[in-house]
Order: sequence, then structure tokens, then C-alpha cells
Amino acid sequence: MSTPTLTPSAGAAYTRIYAYGAARGEIAVPNDDLVGPINSSDEWIRQRTGIVTRARAVATTSAVDLAASAAAEAIERSGIPAEKIDLVIAATISNTRQTPSMSAVVADRVGANPAAAYDLNAACAGFAYGVAQADALIRAGAAHYAVVIGAEKLSDLVDPTDRSISFLLGDGAGAAVIGPSDIPAIGPTVWGSDGSKADAVGMNATLTEFRDGVAPWPTLRQEGPTVFRWAVWEMVKVARQAVEEAGVEVSDLAAFVPHQANMRIVDEFAKQLKLPDTVVIARDIETTGNTSAASIPLATHRLLLEHPEVSGGLALQIGFGAGLVFGAQVVVLP
Repeated sequence: MSTPTLTPSAGAAYTRIYAYGAARGEIAVPNDDLVGPINSSDEWIRQRTGIVTRARAVATTSAVDLAASAAAEAIERSGIPAEKIDLVIAATISNTRQTPSMSAVVADRVGANPAAAYDLNAACAGFAYGVAQADALIRAGAAHYAVVIGAEKLSDLVDPTDRSISFLLGDGAGAAVIGPSDIPAIGPTVWGSDGSKADAVGMNATLTEFRDGVAPWPTLRQEGPTVFRWAVWEMVKVARQAVEEAGVEVSDLAAFVPHQANMRIVDEFAKQLKLPDTVVIARDIETTGNTSAASIPLATHRLLLEHPEVSGGLALQIGFGAGLVFGAQVVVLP
């Protein structure tokens, strides 16, 4: 007896980003509000990070709320009816429920039920990972239109006395609608991980240790110098590779959107890549802070509002963080 031949799945030849949406925490928290517990100063934080204020959400606003707001704006701007969204990917490290997923709740809230939905944990590279997956799944025929969200409420994971990372972190969500394209508009993704450096950034305890009373509520911490060196030396190589694999030159870029980890890292990136003056560099960290998975879409959303001339141009985006993980690709801006 012969086995029947299955119908192969087939999708769009190419994909593109249709639109972005954004949501930030309601409160602008200045450096002076945070310096006491870490024995620091506004000047020190500005010089070390470039941050003047960071967006933080009120207690009643959750990461899911921020994600739903950003996704709703992206869908509205895209012109794609919500019921046609059949894939929702949420990148987050700060959903305070292990289950159900943030993505399934958001899909229902924005009118995309019963879209396939799942969360991914790739920290600050989460949005780039989500774009890579949406691109691949749409081209494979597993989805038609996707919403990729990066959403974080990192203020839930902050120890205000921790001098390594607490003053960096903000709350927000950014989202993008991705769908079929007539031309290639999302380049090959260069991504990977280095778990040998897992201790460089991450949580300082487990939930079971907290449950058993042997550790306080887990919060984020980092080895700043280790992360800085890795970002400015190793990640520049990844960025260059993403440009090369996209088949373009740095001079072809209209914009550069790195993870908003630290303004010094952003500046060193631009220097190492030898970006021409024509490339607009996203610097959202100054008033938003480091929002992990949300940082790239938030920065891109602001970039498009402040620099509409880059619309339709090429942007190099790269995320990197806890894991350690990284992901980069060149995309055509909507």
C-alpha cells in the first residue's frame, strides 16, 4: 500500500514590515530619582549611559497591557484587518506569568483570535529573533500576516540598590506587522548565542529559590565591563555580516537601529562600522532607557516619526543581550 503524498506548504516569496506601533511607560523617571540608593549622580549616569530619563509604567500597567497597545497601533497603521493576523510572536523576559503566554492574550485583545501565538525569550535580541521567525514562517506558508512584539516591564525586575543595571532599565513595547512582499524587504538574519557567558547578564536568583526563602525576589544584574567589550567588539562583526549577507554596503543604509543598551555602545558601534553621515542613528535610550526586547521597535517607531525621510530606506537592526544572544538583519523601513 503506497503512502499518499501530502500537499506541500507554500507561502509568499518575500516579506516586508508594513508598520510599527509603540507604547511606553506613563512616567518619565529622571536620574535624580534613582541616584540615592546607588550612591551616584545625574552627571555620572549621563556620562556612562546617555540616559536623561527613562519611561516606567505605573503599578496597574502590565507588560501585557503595553504589548497590546503597541500591537493595536501597528495593526491599525498597517491597514491589515486584525482578523487576518494569523501569527502573534511576543518577545519578552518580563511576563510575570510563565503561562498563559503574553502573545495569546494580546492576540485576543487586538482581535486576531484564533491566531497562532507564542512567546520567545531572547532578551534584547528578542525582536530580531521574532522578525526572523515571522519572515521564515510566512515564506513557508505557515502564516500569512504576523505581529511581532517586543514588550517589557523591567521595573518589575529592578533592585534599586543595584549599581550594575537598575538605572538603565525602562518599560515599553514596540510591535511590527509583517506580511507578503513583491520584493525582498527583510534580509537574511545573522543570529546566535554564547552560553559560556551566561553569567554576564541575567537574573540573580531562580523563582524556586525565592519560593523556598533562600533568595529575595529575582532581579536583573550584569557585569558591565564584560557586556560592553562583547557588544562593541563582537557585535560589530555580526552587524557587518548582516549587511554583507543582505548584499548591500554600509553606504546604502538609511538608518542604523542598534539595541538601546547604552549610548556609549551606540556611538562606538557607529565608529566601528564607519557609518557615513547620511545614516540616521536611533538614539531612543536618552528618554526611554533600556527596554530589552522592546528597544529596537520602539527606537524604529520614533525614528520614523522624527525622520520620515528614511521611510522606504534600508535599516540595519541588531539586538544583543542576556544569554548571551544576538540577532541582526537589514530591513526595508515601511
